[in-house]
Amino acid sequence: MATSAQSISALLQRSTIDDHEEIIKACNAVLKKTKHDLDALHVKTVALLKLDRFEDAIRVIEEGGDALKQRVPLEWSYALYKVGKLEDAIKLATSVGTGKGGKHVEAQATYRAEDFRRAVEIYKELSAENTELPGEKNDLRINSRAADAQLQWHGQSSLVQNTRPSREDLESFETTYNVACGAIGRGELETGGVLLQRARELCKSSEDLTPEDKVAELLPIAVQQLYVALKQGKMDEAKNLADEINIAEIPEISTKKIAHNNILLTSPAESNPYILHKRFHQIPTSTDGDKLFSFQNRTLTGNTYVVDLLVRKFDGIARSTEKVLSQHPAPTTSPDINILSVFNIAAHAQDGSGKASFKDVIPLLEKRPKDIGLILTLVQLYVSTGNINTAISVLEAFLKRLDQSISSESDKDIRFNPGLIGILVSLYKLQGRKGHIKTELAKAASHWQSRRDKSPALLRAAGSSLLTSGEPSDLTLAGQIFTELHNANPSDQFSTAGYVASYAITSPDKVKSSVDKLSPVQDLISDIDVSSLEAAGIPSVATTTSMLPTTSPAAGENSRKRPATNDTNKQGTAKKRVRKSRLPKDYDPGKKPDPERWLPLRDRSSYRPKGKKGKQRAAERTQGGAVNEKSEESAASTPVIQAKAQGGGNSKKKKGKGRK
Repeated sequence: MATSAQSISALLQRSTIDDHEEIIKACNAVLKKTKHDLDALHVKTVALLKLDRFEDAIRVIEEGGDALKQRVPLEWSYALYKVGKLEDAIKLATSVGTGKGGKHVEAQATYRAEDFRRAVEIYKELSAENTELPGEKNDLRINSRAADAQLQWHGQSSLVQNTRPSREDLESFETTYNVACGAIGRGELETGGVLLQRARELCKSSEDLTPEDKVAELLPIAVQQLYVALKQGKMDEAKNLADEINIAEIPEISTKKIAHNNILLTSPAESNPYILHKRFHQIPTSTDGDKLFSFQNRTLTGNTYVVDLLVRKFDGIARSTEKVLSQHPAPTTSPDINILSVFNIAAHAQDGSGKASFKDVIPLLEKRPKDIGLILTLVQLYVSTGNINTAISVLEAFLKRLDQSISSESDKDIRFNPGLIGILVSLYKLQGRKGHIKTELAKAASHWQSRRDKSPALLRAAGSSLLTSGEPSDLTLAGQIFTELHNANPSDQFSTAGYVASYAITSPDKVKSSVDKLSPVQDLISDIDVSSLEAAGIPSVATTTSMLPTTSPAAGENSRKRPATNDTNKQGTAKKRVRKSRLPKDYDPGKKPDPERWLPLRDRSSYRPKGKKGKQRAAERTQGGAVNEKSEESAASTPVIQAKAQGGGNSKKKKGKGRK
């Protein structure tokens, strides 16, 4: 044991940091003599990791037995992380004996497992500790910004505490790139483009990178710039960026796939679906250690189905998507599953669109009544044809089915999913259903209020809606919501304003200290021109109850709409034609009109029926005469069949002259 340790130590003294192959050879020589030499196995494991031979390192550790596993948990967890075995890597990294290095591995593995909230927490804990290694502080800043960017890409911007970059963030091209990705994730494409350009310039002017390193670092920046240009519709700029990108030089398969996909969108082959289909399927396949993130993979999967639809592979898409959908129970909020429903519908509808596609979609709803992707696609189709009422009915019926089948907390999460509630509330707003909005938001807020994974946007909307109600119970719930939001983020002006408004009447002393934190009213109205508002007047906006389809020009002409300014002026200046008075020929202005002229002829006091039977019926009338009780009783006991009213024209025909 001592001899092997001395030989390895002497070898390390003679070796350079890059001479890992020689170190492995020396370790193998020692292991031939002593198969279970822990020092040699440990050094060999580290050398294999340095050479990125992670599978070999894992094999050495597993063959080395429990003694080696207990000695190298950090190296083992790192190797597992690099080969994509993330759960095992996280479990090992959190075990006793890994130390601060284990926290770094846990953060990286958690990030790759897409648990970005936990990754942000770990990096915050590491940043609070004393940094001992050179460059560790900068690495933590880079990785923290990367985790923040991923939260925003995944629609969880509310969990990011600080979206504004610091001066230090903009001094390094890595942090500037990550801040740019965060801005793009929030939809701020213009800001993201400016930051990407700055990251590119910082990378080019860096003195710490070799020319080869600069080329490798500039490629991901260019790929991201290409994405931004395509999203903004700047096709000329996108084509220039695509010409600069050499896909063969990109080492990461994930980045290579994204670049290949986006470059196709700038090429002339896009106009020919069959050439596009052939070139699209030349994208390389990902490995376990170099996978796309879920939102990226979802987009590429969707593009695969789109390309197949373009070459009319309808039956194949319908079969493949139905097979996957049948293997996953509904309902589910997984976007990876729900997006398959959309392409399944497209495959069944084939070339149908608008109203023509309903005959293909509605039978699918009978087979999969709890398929969220199918429901939302059907709602979108109804909205696109202007049928808001039916869209609301479909969504309400679906939520009612969920209410009747709730059996667990996860079922409630689906029922009160912020996305579903947001769609329903948006549809209600189109019809001005304020009561329905308040009720639905209140139920959703009551469900999510005590949850750690609650949606602040949903709680804000619910609190704002409840504040407009005069019910004490609604105001109490609004106060609870805004108190929680205010405590979570005291600097948020919206939450503070809602918190003050909730208790301003019932408990003014409770919010007295928070009132001063709000912007003064004078500052809020300083740029408002009251005179111009008074001169413009207040338009009367009618509540929209339905949306008319815009496909028919005739429907557009007959629809109700406010006339344009020019039309209003023309109508105001046009002269009205005065109708001439139309009076009867024998009209006498001095004669008093008959007060019963508006009554039907038979109901007037001057009415006298003609004929013998008519006179007899007149004598039996009860106006001033005796009542024939027998006739009344017989009439009351005789059932009467009521004729259906006919639309238009007279409902009764005159009796033809003939024999009685």
